Amino acid sequence: MEALGRHLIVEFYNCSPEKIDDVIGIEKSMVTAAKKAGATVINSTFHHFSPFGVSGVVVIEESHLSIHTWPEYRFASIDLFTCGDEIDPWVSFDYLKEEFAAEYFSTMELQRGQLHHLKKIEVKAPLSRGLQDKKVKYNRNIWFTERDDNVALSLRHTGDRLFSKQTPYQKVEILDTYAYGKVLTLDGMIMTTEKDEYAYHEMIAHVPLLTHPTPEKVLIIGGGDGGAAREVLRHENVKSVDLVEIDEVVIEASRKYLPTIASAFGNPRLNVHIKDGIEYVKQLRDETYDVVIIDSTDPVGPAEGLFKPDFYREVYRSLKPDGIMVTQSESPTFNPPVFQEIYRTYREIFGLNNVYCYLAFIPTYPSGMWSFSYCSKGSVHPLNDLDDEKAARFTNSHPLKYYHPDMHRAAFVLPTFVKELLKYEPKKTEVVA
Repeated sequence: MEALGRHLIVEFYNCSPEKIDDVIGIEKSMVTAAKKAGATVINSTFHHFSPFGVSGVVVIEESHLSIHTWPEYRFASIDLFTCGDEIDPWVSFDYLKEEFAAEYFSTMELQRGQLHHLKKIEVKAPLSRGLQDKKVKYNRNIWFTERDDNVALSLRHTGDRLFSKQTPYQKVEILDTYAYGKVLTLDGMIMTTEKDEYAYHEMIAHVPLLTHPTPEKVLIIGGGDGGAAREVLRHENVKSVDLVEIDEVVIEASRKYLPTIASAFGNPRLNVHIKDGIEYVKQLRDETYDVVIIDSTDPVGPAEGLFKPDFYREVYRSLKPDGIMVTQSESPTFNPPVFQEIYRTYREIFGLNNVYCYLAFIPTYPSGMWSFSYCSKGSVHPLNDLDDEKAARFTNSHPLKYYHPDMHRAAFVLPTFVKELLKYEPKKTEVVA
């Protein structure tokens, strides 16, 4: 050998976009490629980015293998750097070309550390207390990353995808993370996690149900993980809950892998409808529900229509005279324009003085600060109509982790910047000369 190492710079073109956007599959392929070449794997670290793309590196005793992918271009860029006569990087190349279904490629091989330019010296080895005889332990670091242009959240997971299915509406996945337990994602966005789901579900349910005078009939739009239904059904005076979820795969995955969140499925008071929530509400009779909870995803994909004024007018019509609508209304920190537009729309439908904002803190949602809207069709008020003693009895009789009467009231105390965002300004209309 005339050099210390061999370095292949590889470009794969027209790859399978699914394969080069699958962080778990890529990690396994890269590790296998290293082992097939005869390398000893020490560590692997891989990240999946939202909406797509994977970066990762496999550290081997003989150097490393690294990759970055652009699924939207069907392109993968790979470095295969090995040292020692026994390691052949071309074995890794051949394996990865097949794994990623590359139609064509370009490669360049470099000799790293050419020996005729080097002079070997004696280096005294440090004392190792016999550790050199111990087998190197392989450590995996595989990361899910949700990000936009300016903000990202990464969670390390086990590297074994528990559930993954592309439906007509979205990609549904469940990962097992080290910090937050099992995580449900839709199209690469975190919907709920085992560790922090209680904050969201308790606050979206108990705030309206403990202020409405007689909440007997409740509608949940979305909420396929079952968390909102679980909390609503803690209230014994609720006689029936209709849950309308467009994608039955969300329910399927949640029931199997998130049983503590999806525990309400099977409750005789819960009626599940696999339908488009927009169409379902359109077909309702006037004054059907006491409380309507909109537990939707962000305003993209199948949930986009749930953020339109026409939909909320139909919800308003379906509420009884003293009815309440509560929605998740995005983050005032992460997405101020959408937050403001939501509240402007609600006020135009429910009335300027019948719409209230309250906050909860959910670590795995963008910025951690998340808002909910409380929209009253009649005169029910989220604070004046809270019976603290009744709410305390309810809290003490259930294993709640976030909600209690003081938190209920505190949630409506808004930071100054949120108050500024909520200052009502009617939409400007163009004057035609």
